[in-house]
Amino acid sequence: MDNKNVFINIIRKLKSLSPKIKIIIAISIIAVIILTLALTIAIINDMQRQKYVAYDGENLDEEKYPGYKALIDELKSKHLNWNFTLFYTKLDWNEVITNEGHSNMRTNPLNLIPDYMDYPENWVCEIDKDKTFDNGHWLCASKIAIAHQMDPRNILTEENIFQFKELNYTDEVYTLDGMSYITNNTFLEGENIANTLIEACKTANLDAYFVASRLIQEQGREGTKLSKGYEYNGVVVYNPFNIKASGNSTEEILTNAAKYAYEQGWDSLEKALLGGINFVKEGYINVGQNTLYLQKFDVVNYNRDEDLYEHQYMQNLFAPESEASNMKEIYENSNGIDGNYNFIIPLYENMPSEIQ
Repeated sequence: MDNKNVFINIIRKLKSLSPKIKIIIAISIIAVIILTLALTIAIINDMQRQKYVAYDGENLDEEKYPGYKALIDELKSKHLNWNFTLFYTKLDWNEVITNEGHSNMRTNPLNLIPDYMDYPENWVCEIDKDKTFDNGHWLCASKIAIAHQMDPRNILTEENIFQFKELNYTDEVYTLDGMSYITNNTFLEGENIANTLIEACKTANLDAYFVASRLIQEQGREGTKLSKGYEYNGVVVYNPFNIKASGNSTEEILTNAAKYAYEQGWDSLEKALLGGINFVKEGYINVGQNTLYLQKFDVVNYNRDEDLYEHQYMQNLFAPESEASNMKEIYENSNGIDGNYNFIIPLYENMPSEIQ
């Protein structure tokens, strides 16, 4: 019997059924269609959803993500206690770089580079080449510069890997000696400050050496007016994390940061340290931006209302590299380099085969 006759017979049988049976069959067909559509949508959503997968040495597709595996495996061979998590961003590499680059829709670029450093000429954004930002010493970074600093394969090295370290507190790692190593001859010097940082970070489940590095990155070793005390509305306030410290002049930057500190009641360095640690915890760590890299480059879709790319801690393109270098140095000098740490490695779609 051919397919045409089979179909005709089915139609005849359906016509002979009672109205009640026809209704049941129709409802069943509709239910199957709805279920199929729901499953299809669920599969599509799952394919687009960002995922974190523990790397086991075999579960990395080298064709889709070229150049990662060998670099991760080399680090793992040298540091057996280190663990690596693959972060599937599900974002297209070229779209990411485009969104991180110059936009006429923004007053200030997302990524700035200091005009006093040496780097290739094409690292300065062509459109804003002669325009300076913040205190007049920062330039807009080009897409070439951004791609180089964002390419995870440039970071999977002994020197830069701490950009990817998960910034959680690790028991028995942070010591007064370790804190003293980085804070000696800085505005953070002193046992009281060191203890305050360690205890506050333990409570917040934050890497204490990261916090010390962040503070020195923001303030320099000698500190600034915001860490030494700045008068605002008749009150001396402190803001060592430089929270809300933005603007196109030194006065505007100081005023904005001091205003925020005043509103928080940070009238001592200790209060500002505790408040700043909580700010980083609540505003960044708790929304998935739990590495230096992810705090600079907002590629985490963590059920937030904000668009991607905008929720960054700093504009300085080199900040994650600088902070990672400081952290690594502290870990090495406190004999903690081979601790049980986790490194979160971002994976992008359509990565170029050649490292940027």
